[in-house]
Amino acid sequence: MRRCLLPSLGQASRGYFSATRRILGTGCAAIALAAWSLCESAHALDFFGLFGSDDPPPVSATTLSYRLVIEAKTDDGKEDSDAEQALRDASATYRLRQEPPPDSDGLARRLQSDINPLLDSLWSLGRYNAEVSVAVDGVPVAPLDDTGFAAAARRAEASRNRTVVPIKITARLGPLFKLRAVDVDYPRDQAPQGLPRRALALKPGDPAVSADLRAAQLKLIDWFRSNGHPLAKIADVKATVDHAAAAMDLRLRVDAGPKAGIGAVTISGDGAVDPRVVASHVYLREGEPYSPERLALTKTSIAKIPAIGGIRVREADRLDANGNLPVFIDVTERPRHAVGLSAKYSTVDGPGIAGYYEDRNIFGGGERLRLEASASLLQRVDGTSFNGISNLRASDFGARFTGTFIKPGLFGTPNDLLIEATAFRERVGNNELGGYTDDTVRGTMGVVHRFSETASLQGGLQVEQSKSQDVLGRVDATLVGFTATGRYDTTDNPLDPTRGVRLAATVNAYPKLMGSTINLFEGRVSGSAYYALDEQADYVLAGRLAAGSLGGAPLADIPDSHRFFAGGGGSVRGYGFNTISPMMFGQITGGSSLIEGSAEVRVRITPTIGLVPFLDFGSVSRSSLPGFSDYVGYGAGLGLRYLTPVGPIRLDVATPLNPRPGDSRYAIYVSIGQAF
Repeated sequence: MRRCLLPSLGQASRGYFSATRRILGTGCAAIALAAWSLCESAHALDFFGLFGSDDPPPVSATTLSYRLVIEAKTDDGKEDSDAEQALRDASATYRLRQEPPPDSDGLARRLQSDINPLLDSLWSLGRYNAEVSVAVDGVPVAPLDDTGFAAAARRAEASRNRTVVPIKITARLGPLFKLRAVDVDYPRDQAPQGLPRRALALKPGDPAVSADLRAAQLKLIDWFRSNGHPLAKIADVKATVDHAAAAMDLRLRVDAGPKAGIGAVTISGDGAVDPRVVASHVYLREGEPYSPERLALTKTSIAKIPAIGGIRVREADRLDANGNLPVFIDVTERPRHAVGLSAKYSTVDGPGIAGYYEDRNIFGGGERLRLEASASLLQRVDGTSFNGISNLRASDFGARFTGTFIKPGLFGTPNDLLIEATAFRERVGNNELGGYTDDTVRGTMGVVHRFSETASLQGGLQVEQSKSQDVLGRVDATLVGFTATGRYDTTDNPLDPTRGVRLAATVNAYPKLMGSTINLFEGRVSGSAYYALDEQADYVLAGRLAAGSLGGAPLADIPDSHRFFAGGGGSVRGYGFNTISPMMFGQITGGSSLIEGSAEVRVRITPTIGLVPFLDFGSVSRSSLPGFSDYVGYGAGLGLRYLTPVGPIRLDVATPLNPRPGDSRYAIYVSIGQAF
């Protein structure tokens, strides 16, 4: 275990060791900050015994099994569970309780070696007047008392092969020390009006807990770095404890270092991916102001290359001749081949399963080929119902097959070649609301231009052949035209965003002069925003809005896959997929415009469990102008999230607030990732 540098312990009577350790009247408490490092190390070792059984090993003639009791109390006699846990984390005797020593001297030495770490752990909690007693069956163990050591060892030996050795660690915590004065010495030209609250969270009256003091130093340096000072550091720390007043005076001196720009960027790796491809995802420009946020965005941008697994962005420890900070980027390849399988379920839409195969680096330039397939059980809209597996027929299943090829960094530029082909068959609706069937084959070829880490524009040519059938009749359509999509994304996590915005806009034009059977022009815009109410993002407000419009051909001539519908797990929860729509003869038809939105409050209850109350709405209109002239569906409910390292597992229970005949009373959705 790492040891922090502490003044040596003085003599103490009968096993009590004062944490005051006075140095000529006032104790220098910079060691409180070092004690935090010690507690971090001890906590990291908890895995090696903390979660083991508290029952000691059986009594033996060859070892001295012991039972350890740890008790920490405040001055008013109340037990402090946090302090007791800190003592357990710091105690080697506790961690090694399932490995008893062979002799009594070894046990006594364990206890002696525990004394300093135990006191350090209490100092880290702001208990600088704490006292710790370590005793073997009532006989105290002292660090510098040979007589006490021998007496404790004899008492332990008396239990050999008879009973477990009773050991007790008792801590009298004393008062919680608080900050009396907080002074930061820094270049005043960097913050003439004083440091903002976000730069230094400490203030007089706060508990003098070393974890908070250490975090405050890191936060202070982060503030200077974010303001263009990459070499900022804490030059000096003076923490002085006044034991009589139970107070600490803290003084920090900051060496901000010079303001700097971004220097030359050097890319290195294992050679599996062409460095020019990696460079095309780096938008740093030599001489631009230094910013940690820009470096973090660079890492996020490179991570979008599927072939890249490990990314390390390093900064030089000194400026170059131009006053800029050189940057080094090291990358390593991910496993080239990948397969995956996922499933989802909704009580109104039924089950679905999907799988994929991916080659992430076909030709050594980060080229990705991804093949995806999915299948689902479709809703019947012909008035019949399922009567068991024997009643299933081929038309009850929907499927989608997609192949995507992406060549990133064309000729070393921020442009990616995209080729995609997809074929799908779907049926939407139910017996009461009717629905539609659709069979479509579609191919797309285009180029994605990346303006920055957050913004891109995709443009290309699209060809489609579709056959659809609904209450308006059968539509056989061929569509040939241009497609363009712009995206802007500043969110911090693709599956579970807590901060930032996402914006997307798509425009498709399929004119007859290019070979389409109809003139069709469509547009759709969507946006979502995420705002964390606290620094840990335990409380997040999330909102989404989307709108779309069709023009050119009459609605009856437009394939169902291009008409607008709302409803489902990614739209208005509580309703069946695509069942919010204008009606004709009591059956859904789709519409020429859409407007929908959602609002959520995402609350993290524990590190792995979250709750999400939500409200959704959606309306589809016959008119090409989005509005609320037709039926507006409202859905509300509560979601449960199981938070995993790869993203949340979502379970939502929703109900329509204004259901129509044929709508379910509730719906349950299970999938991976947030709803939006």
